[in-house]
Amino acid sequence: MQVNVAIFGASGYSGVEATRILAGHPAFELKLATSDRWDGELLEARLGPIGPAGALRYAAHPETGAEAALAARGCVAALLCTPAETSLALAPALVEAGIKVVDLSGAFRLRDPKVFAAAYRFEQTALGLLDETVYGMPELGASTRSAIARARMIANPGCYPTAATLALAPLFEAGLLAPEPIIVDAASGTTGAGRKSTEDMSFTEVADDFRAYRVLRHQHTPEIAQTLAVAARRDVPLTFTPHLLPVRRGILATAYARLAQGRDARELKQALLHKYAGEPFVQVVNSPDQVSLRAVVGTNRVQVSVECGGAAPGPGNDPERVVAVSSIDNLLKGAAGQAIQNLNLMCGQPETAGLLTLRPT
Repeated sequence: MQVNVAIFGASGYSGVEATRILAGHPAFELKLATSDRWDGELLEARLGPIGPAGALRYAAHPETGAEAALAARGCVAALLCTPAETSLALAPALVEAGIKVVDLSGAFRLRDPKVFAAAYRFEQTALGLLDETVYGMPELGASTRSAIARARMIANPGCYPTAATLALAPLFEAGLLAPEPIIVDAASGTTGAGRKSTEDMSFTEVADDFRAYRVLRHQHTPEIAQTLAVAARRDVPLTFTPHLLPVRRGILATAYARLAQGRDARELKQALLHKYAGEPFVQVVNSPDQVSLRAVVGTNRVQVSVECGGAAPGPGNDPERVVAVSSIDNLLKGAAGQAIQNLNLMCGQPETAGLLTLRPT
């Protein structure tokens, strides 16, 4: 039997990607897609041929959680492709109505309400639901997968945290990185900023340029630090700097750390290979030089690799410097693809269902 699913916020970039995936999913049936911008229009008018789901019309976005729960009546699960303030307003009522929720915003990712308020500039008011929310990155391990499968509420990780965590978590878990501050530089395509009509995001402003943004104040910094602290079993001091690439989509993240005292640089790649053995969406490549956007854009895949300065000693080369690199599609593994991956686990479906047919663009 098909599992009925709703998408709130279906006209944003991640909502569009989630709609396309669900339209071709073997076990899920899209029953509701909300959008104030496209209210009343057929899905196929906006997305092209997507099968039977194309005959569905976008519905007006609900203003309250109660309205959302009523609109999603008959659905087993819902994806919230909405801003954090909206997700915070809708999620509690949906969960209370017995609907499983995957939230793609940052509303439920940070465990500390004070850290959340500082990062997002408003208060976390759904503390009871926050306590039961599971951070949905399946590749973190078997215990995480098990928790996702049992959960009523999933906080889908951010795009930058996904890229940084998948590159670094196995190295921290294996005790291979020194207890020193780390640096993460990551560059994203323009869709990472959402569907906005601002001068900064116009083609003329972005083309032929490359720049940092939200330096030392990006809301994903505490999320990266929180997730890596779990892997390291200690606090992880972090400097994160995002950059804007003149491309539509994709993230390339480069992380800098130091090798722990007494550890062998050859253990680094082995830690990645061991952690991700059998993972359907993670590819460990031989060299960071091989990690690319082209290999992952349009898919739910991740490429990761690591190198250490000791592998190529010479003047100016720090023999203990560790550089880990990863790439993802910010709209898929960084948003909608990972959300469907989590939804599959929550609903008892194969984790890869609906995702293996995605291809590089």
